[in-house]
Amino acid sequence: MAPVGNLTATRPLQPWTAPTATDPVAATLRLPGSKSLTARALVLSALATGPSTLAKPLRARDTTLMAGGLRAMGAHMSIADDERWLVRPHHLAGPAHVDVGLAGTVMRFLPPVAGLAEGQVTFDGDPHARTRPLGPLIGALGTLGVRVDVTGDGSLPLAVVGDGRVPGGEVVIDASASSQLVSGLLLAAPRFDRGVVVRHVGPPVPSAPHLRMTVQMLRAAGAAVDDGTPDVWVVEPGPLTGRGWEIEPDLSGAVPFFAAALVTGGEVTLQGWPHSSVQPVEQLRALLHSMGGDVTLTTSGLTVRGTGTVRGIRANLSDVSELTPALTALAMLADSPSVFTGVGHIRGHETDRLAALAREFAGLGADVTESPDGLEIRPRPLRGGVFRTYQDHRMAHAAAVAGLAVPGIELDDVSCTSKTMPEFPALWSGMVTGKN
Repeated sequence: MAPVGNLTATRPLQPWTAPTATDPVAATLRLPGSKSLTARALVLSALATGPSTLAKPLRARDTTLMAGGLRAMGAHMSIADDERWLVRPHHLAGPAHVDVGLAGTVMRFLPPVAGLAEGQVTFDGDPHARTRPLGPLIGALGTLGVRVDVTGDGSLPLAVVGDGRVPGGEVVIDASASSQLVSGLLLAAPRFDRGVVVRHVGPPVPSAPHLRMTVQMLRAAGAAVDDGTPDVWVVEPGPLTGRGWEIEPDLSGAVPFFAAALVTGGEVTLQGWPHSSVQPVEQLRALLHSMGGDVTLTTSGLTVRGTGTVRGIRANLSDVSELTPALTALAMLADSPSVFTGVGHIRGHETDRLAALAREFAGLGADVTESPDGLEIRPRPLRGGVFRTYQDHRMAHAAAVAGLAVPGIELDDVSCTSKTMPEFPALWSGMVTGKN
């Protein structure tokens, strides 16, 4: 089994016993905003010609690190109000330092922005951040005329030394490790002198819905983007317009709560869900339906109902790899085996998620086999025990889902959920106990 992520914590561990459900859950929730939408809106707002607002943004470690990085380079950020953030663009300059934490969005979206700043901007983060794939982006920035000084082996720490402009042009990149490698280039590209043409060469780019999200948000900010040719993205140079961004609830963060409906035969509604979404709702709907759930969208929100029986499935999760941990937990409780493929790239996320999931569930008695790009799960009764989270919020979500049916699952640290949802422990316990 492959090694998993760095276990050195950056803050005190917060042990937590996952609550076990004694009745079907019945909850109506309003969850925090999407991390992906909040991160992109912050970058586009900082590069615009006028002020922007973000309504109902996500306040979590990843997004406050993104705001802090942009502020360090000169953008004016007013984020005291949880309901409405204000961004005023300003001249970008160094010297500045960006703490990326363990956030792939920060470490991949902000180096291209730093190329537009005058002066040096340094980047570093949590210990495991130094192992996350960044080399293709560093090489692409060099091709586009950005000076990047790397002291490690092609990842963090690094320094971007800018002169206030980026020539831009055409670049070839292998983005098979993360769609964020492309998104990072595209978000800053309207400010490049010649824009950018990004050509991906290599295995398929994972998480395609996130690339479509990037393109749609660029267009909403006034950028001219052509993504009509597979694996080629063309962004023309031009101004970005300040605007109001309405941040949708976070779909990836909602999946554990929806999974609870399947496990317990209950019903969970996520309020505030738009009828037209840039997140992969249809893929989620199909997956949950295949596993025994019913998903409907009404004026009340997005609702998932379960029967208490979870079905095993075979699925390629490349487009929705963030869902892998929660779906793996569901598969552990299913009535038949499951096989998940297409997610080898999540070995480079906050931890090696495939290795971590296989190891921790095996420690609870699971029969699970790790493959290069996925997992095979053969359900059998699980037992309680310690479940390590490796500073990875999605690992905590997986343990919580399994704990609905398996008493005594003890997370070594639930504080890692602050990365994208600080409210998770309270929301989860309230849902299970009916006290939301």
